Amino acid sequence: MSPTPTGRLSGNDLVVTRTFRAPVGDVWASLTEPERTARWFGAWEGEGAPGNTIKVQMVQEEGRPWMDLTIDACEPPRRLALSSAGEHGWRLELTLAEDAGVTELRFTHHLTGKNNAGEVGPGWEFYLDALVASRDGTPAPDFNDYYPSMKAHFEDQQEPDQQEPDQQEPGQQEPGRP
Repeated sequence: MSPTPTGRLSGNDLVVTRTFRAPVGDVWASLTEPERTARWFGAWEGEGAPGNTIKVQMVQEEGRPWMDLTIDACEPPRRLALSSAGEHGWRLELTLAEDAGVTELRFTHHLTGKNNAGEVGPGWEFYLDALVASRDGTPAPDFNDYYPSMKAHFEDQQEPDQQEPDQQEPGQQEPGRP
């Protein structure tokens, strides 16, 4: 069974939301405490404070690599902003809002021209469903249920100038590309 993608593109932002029947502080802990992030994304090491760089192990990725993430903002229990450097750098923002004991997580990946929503979107859908499963005590999802089946959902939302050159209509290549 393939899950239904929920993510949307808003300009250059990929936005995926999840809702939890839990107080905001408990959901915040699932996003920030190393032993809890290890259950769905990966453990992390370092001093978690704005301006600091932490090491995060990507436990769902092949080879379980470690990567550096910089904490750009940390406003407990409402907002966390993270970034990574390099060729495929990320700028991520997680915001939480609680209403009547229900907390909404709004996950935003600020895409750049080098990112492809069709490649990135299914991964974040998978990771956020893994978060839900870790909190609910249900089996973790299988990435093969997300990619490539969700790829078109995200690509169909891209403007032609956001797509990779081979996905654009003829004559619509990026400037400087043949």
